[in-house]
Amino acid sequence: MSGKRHYGDACGVARALDVLGERWTLLIVRELLLGPKRFTDLRAGLPNASQNVLSHRLRELTENGIVVHRRLGPPARVAGYELTERGRELEPVLFALAGWGSRVPLDEATELSADALMLALRTTFSPRDAQAMTCELRVDGDRFVADVAEGELTISRLPVSMTASPDVVIDTDVATLRSLAFGGRRLGGALRRRTVSLEGERAMAESFLACFQRPAAAS
Repeated sequence: MSGKRHYGDACGVARALDVLGERWTLLIVRELLLGPKRFTDLRAGLPNASQNVLSHRLRELTENGIVVHRRLGPPARVAGYELTERGRELEPVLFALAGWGSRVPLDEATELSADALMLALRTTFSPRDAQAMTCELRVDGDRFVADVAEGELTISRLPVSMTASPDVVIDTDVATLRSLAFGGRRLGGALRRRTVSLEGERAMAESFLACFQRPAAAS
């Protein structure tokens, strides 16, 4: 790890930041929380990170035992990146940061990656009156399964080759799903404009979309 900046502090927080404190590092971990990705998929999720910076950060994460580079599949059988067990231990850290950050006012109009939106759903989930269900979210080509049970929400990536038996399927794009969950947009209007398609009962989809607290907005 020569050439990297270090705090020179024995505190566990400082030592963690020695490994994770460089720009883009934690966002790479965020993109891998729900499952492995190819380099091109990581670039799509982090469009403002240059290819060289992303490659460098992935190399550092691999050297520190947080990410592993391996062949994925089936059916793809291509090389990709995946969190190690040590890397997966960062999940509660990311959730805590996301929950804290959701109360920081938004000062510019920026869009989320699909994985970042799933993290936002997890951290803003409000269990009050939440109906138990399994919802498949098809978002810009990615597929996720969201399970609501006993007042908790879990979300996992659904591989292309895997089938699911959800109660309802919501098929849309990131911006539309974000506006439905957080922006007060009505599902009926999105259906009429055909920016959303549904499989299953509309009432169940509306119940799912009503489970999330709106993030803070700039005053």
